[in-house]
Amino acid sequence: MEWYTQLDKRIADYLPDLKVTKDEPMSRHTSFRIGGPARRMAFPQNGEQLVLLMGFAEACGAGTLVIGNGTNLLVADEGLDRLVIDVSEAMHDIQMGEDGVITAEAGVSLARLADFACRQGLTGLEFAHGIPGTLGGAVCMNAGAYDGEMKQVIETVTVLFPSEGIRALTGEEMAFGYRRSLLTDRPDGVALRAAVRLKPGDPAAIRARMQELMARRRASQPLEWPSAGSTFKRPVGHFAGTLIDQCGLKGLTVGGAQVSEKHAGFVINKGGATCADVTALIAQVQELVFDKTGIRLEPEVKIIR
Repeated sequence: MEWYTQLDKRIADYLPDLKVTKDEPMSRHTSFRIGGPARRMAFPQNGEQLVLLMGFAEACGAGTLVIGNGTNLLVADEGLDRLVIDVSEAMHDIQMGEDGVITAEAGVSLARLADFACRQGLTGLEFAHGIPGTLGGAVCMNAGAYDGEMKQVIETVTVLFPSEGIRALTGEEMAFGYRRSLLTDRPDGVALRAAVRLKPGDPAAIRARMQELMARRRASQPLEWPSAGSTFKRPVGHFAGTLIDQCGLKGLTVGGAQVSEKHAGFVINKGGATCADVTALIAQVQELVFDKTGIRLEPEVKIIR
């Protein structure tokens, strides 16, 4: 029996109200608007359903991919023969604790979390307001911008490890680094929720700072086009976009994929781009930049096959 037939039965028996779709186009769930069909996609309402789903998948021999807003993903054109679990549709709970600690589920968007903090008069998440991902993804990759990063505010992360169960990890235990964490080293782990510790601040000043950073994003980044944000990680001592620009690669195009003419650090979908187009363009940029500078750019976007 195929894994998805087994999974369908378990879900029908134990989670009959769970929303599950078949052959769901991943292009609907990634900011690149690229990706073939996922064999099954489930939309848990809470962490308990997510834990059960992961257990069902393991028992059925199914591969899993847990996603939020899909803002850092490039998915294969042929699709995914696995269970994709989307936490962004319903796992949105936010709770205000004591001493400036906010706890939120993995599917909460960073923009909503930053807005919530602002309304509570708490500062520290302004940098995250314009980052389009969810808290779970941000914790996994230690998302950051404008001299801020999740490492600075994370108190604890509640993580499911299929082989170990649920653990509450401190910020130190998460081993945050540049665009990495324990969860990039342990991809079997799934963030269920996280607590952030912030400081008291003036709501008007916090709001003004968020608006300032958003204006800077709009002015410098091609937000009008589908993309996965910064395509490459920042090389030590350099900026990827600057290197690409200096190599004269703005506007370089493969199929529907293009190096943005507004910001060379972004590969954008100009219309009808495929995963193959984007990966070919990434490879060209890497080769041309290496030939001219001796620096090998490393993709920040996560390619899923």
